[in-house]
This record gives sequence, structure tokens and C-alpha cells, in this order.
Amino acid sequence: MSIDFGRKRCGIAVTDPLRIVANGLTTVPTASLETFVKDYIAREGLDAIIVGEPRDMQGRPSESQRFMRPAIARLRKAIPQEIPIEFFDERFTSVLAHRAMLDGGLSKTARRDKALVDEISASIILNEYLQSKQYTQK
Repeated sequence: MSIDFGRKRCGIAVTDPLRIVANGLTTVPTASLETFVKDYIAREGLDAIIVGEPRDMQGRPSESQRFMRPAIARLRKAIPQEIPIEFFDERFTSVLAHRAMLDGGLSKTARRDKALVDEISASIILNEYLQSKQYTQK
């Protein structure tokens, strides 16, 4: 599972059992993130949670990390300890999400749907994470 964390809502994506491709699952209000993830784990199980790590253009932590880190710390306490939470650079995912929406032929109205952008961003984060693991495991 990947999380594109936002102050209002979080985009959520999951991968198939073979870890080939990630797909957007949903968006959830940030205040409901812990409950959503706990319920999902109870139903489906998880190997890991990948959280998009906001960074500036120089690779330094961005201002939004001060909101994200406490929420992820609460999530860490709410889920089983054997499920790791990893951070993965999320730079450019919103731009890539908008490009994917444009390339996919979505209407201008659909492209303005911030929840959809968050969900697609979570998919991009997880797909990039999966690709990085394929190359490092060979």
C-alpha cells in the first residue's frame, strides 16, 4: 500500500499480489487514515506501507513534513509492528498524475478533482517504489 499524504485527504494505492503494478484504491480524509488502514489490514493484509516523502527541488525535507510525520507516527502505533512503513521520494508525482490524466483523455472537470490526483499520485509513488526494488534485487 502507498499513501500520498495530504493535510485534508490521503490518496491510497495498492499493488497486485505479484507486485507488478500499483492501482489507485481510494482517497480518505486524513483524520480517518488510521482507521482506514487498520480496517484494510484486517480484511486484506499488507506487507508494507510506502509513504510519499515530500521534498523540495534540492532533496531537502519540505515544509509539509511537519504535518505528515506526526500522523505517520500515530499510524505506526496503530498497526501491527511487523508491517514496515517506508518513506519514498514523491517529488513530481502531482505533475505526473496530471500528465497521466491528460494523456488518459480525462475531461477538464475530472482533472480538477484533487482526490483523483491524490489517488493517482499514490499509484505513481507505489509503482516507482516497486520499480526501484526490482532493480536493486537483481
